[in-house]
Amino acid sequence: MLKVKVGKTEPIDSAMRRLSKKVQKAGLVAEMKRRMAFESRKARVKRRKASTIRRERKRAGLAV
Repeated sequence: MLKVKVGKTEPIDSAMRRLSKKVQKAGLVAEMKRRMAFESRKARVKRRKASTIRRERKRAGLAV
């Protein structure tokens, strides 16, 4: 569960921006889209392989 504490003098707009950034980082939007649509086995393998390559390139310090 994501939580964003809003300060007494903080505008709601900035709190909403922080919340949306947290949602994006947590991958909730992508997860919901993935669950809503059927994905074939071949597409799932391809997506996971691409994710693995991106992660390994990021660890190695190369451009993603």
